[in-house]
Amino acid sequence: MAELKNDRLLRALLREPVDVTPVWMMRQAGRYLPEYRDTRAKAGDFLSLCKNRELACEVTLQPLERYDLDAAILFSDILTIPDAMGLGLYFEEGEGPRFKKTIRTEADVAELAVPDATTDLDYVLAAVKEIRSALAGRVPLIGFSGSPWTLATYMVEGGSSRDFRHIKKMMYATPEVMHALLDKLAQAVIGYLNEQIRSGAQAVQIFDTWGGVLSGPLYLEFSLRYMKQIVDGLIREREGRRVPVILFTKNGGQWLEAMVEAGADALGLDWTSDIADARRRIGDRVALQGNLDPSVLYAPATRIRAEVADTLARFGSGSGHVFNLGHGIHQYADPEVVKIFVDAVHELSVPYH
Repeated sequence: MAELKNDRLLRALLREPVDVTPVWMMRQAGRYLPEYRDTRAKAGDFLSLCKNRELACEVTLQPLERYDLDAAILFSDILTIPDAMGLGLYFEEGEGPRFKKTIRTEADVAELAVPDATTDLDYVLAAVKEIRSALAGRVPLIGFSGSPWTLATYMVEGGSSRDFRHIKKMMYATPEVMHALLDKLAQAVIGYLNEQIRSGAQAVQIFDTWGGVLSGPLYLEFSLRYMKQIVDGLIREREGRRVPVILFTKNGGQWLEAMVEAGADALGLDWTSDIADARRRIGDRVALQGNLDPSVLYAPATRIRAEVADTLARFGSGSGHVFNLGHGIHQYADPEVVKIFVDAVHELSVPYH
């Protein structure tokens, strides 16, 4: 593997000194880029794009050609694991992901097999290898997975949901079935992320998109517990250096102290959290990632720079901050404006290091 030329991200995630604050964006390879839309059209549809290693590599690298980003993130989808479990993932225009089969009963859960990532998700691992090779040490590659709770919400609801009626019914009425499903998913995620690491991912993020819909005790029982199980099962050293793990629970700012105990190296914050408050509460126990509101990218350049400056000031001096948006970049963001954002992070963060 080529020597890493820019390791700011990995150093910041481990709270080691850096020259400037590293920056990447969730969903940085996506619909806001015209070149991404062209490649997706060439692939035919979203899933075909995910399953073509050359095209998945192409779109992963596209934002790096435009912007001075400090990381690439694997282009894939969080629902690859349920798809590999035989649920029949498909995408409806304007409706998002859907599954042909739902998981609602004890028998449904019992029938699920934990996928073998090397065979059932080999197309993802092929993409990781292709991307890592193409990067040639330019920046580190981040791998990822959805959290067990988040994957389960899609599997039980059959797709996106507004009220989470079916999964909350399962959780309250048959908690033992819910736990059985989450345990299988945790096993699947451990195997999947470890194979991504073996294939070349240098850091990994667990996306807990829907953990924030739970009440406090239930978040600990049904979401965080299984993310801790995953962190405990991950490869943490590879190629002579630590493989950092990032946990990101959307709307999870109230549980930061508990999240620290899960053992990850960094916690992602959405834009509803105050990064200064987060740092006060958990000190330097973990790095923090975030947390500009993605909608700031609709603002004029002066306002974008002001918001970046404010976030940097709120975090304060020292390492342990990875700048990111508080969630994925919006598809309607202007690609030209993104450069203003990325460059502002590097330029305005110099005095803090």
